[in-house]
Amino acid sequence: MKIYTGTGDKGKTSLFSGERVTKADPRIDAYGDLDELNSILGALTAHLSAEEELAAELQQIQTDLFQAGAWLATSAESAARASLKQISADQIAFLEKAIDRFEKELPALKSFILPGGHVTAAWAHVARTVCRRCERKVVPLLSKIKKGKAAEPYQRLLVFLNRLSDYLFVLARHCNHIHGISDKPWRS
Repeated sequence: MKIYTGTGDKGKTSLFSGERVTKADPRIDAYGDLDELNSILGALTAHLSAEEELAAELQQIQTDLFQAGAWLATSAESAARASLKQISADQIAFLEKAIDRFEKELPALKSFILPGGHVTAAWAHVARTVCRRCERKVVPLLSKIKKGKAAEPYQRLLVFLNRLSDYLFVLARHCNHIHGISDKPWRS
C-alpha cells in the first residue's frame, strides 16, 4: 500500500466510516489534535526509557487516544460505530488512580507553577496544553449530537480528556520530582 493516494489533494478526506468531508471539518480538526497529542506522548515516552512502567502507562494512554480518534472519525449516523470500542469508566478510573498515586509522593501545591524543569516534565506540560485543546474541540462536537445513547460515548471521551489533562499536569510534577527538580512557583 502506498502512503500517498492523492485522494486528499483537493482538500477532502475520508472519515473512518467512509464519508468524504472537507479537511476543515470540526471532526478532522478534533482528531488531528488527538493525533498531535499522541505524537507528543510518544516524544515524552522516548525520554522515559529508564522509567519502564511509566513508559508502558503512557503507551496504554496512546492506545486509548487511537480509540478516541476512531470515535471522532466516525459520524454519529454511521453503522461503523457499532464496531468501535468506547472509552470506558475503567479507562477514566485508570487515570484517576495514577493521579492519586503520583500525588501521594508530591508536595502540596501552594501556587501556580511554571511549566518546565526536566525535559520529561516539559513534554508532559506541552501534552497537557494540547490535551486541553482537544477537550475544547470535542465540546462543540458533543453539543451537535442528540442527547441520550448517541451522546454517551462522546461524553465519556470528554471526561477522559479532562482526566488526562489532570494526569499530565501531575505527571509533569512527578517527572520533576523523580529527577530532583523542584516546581518553579509563578511569581506575579
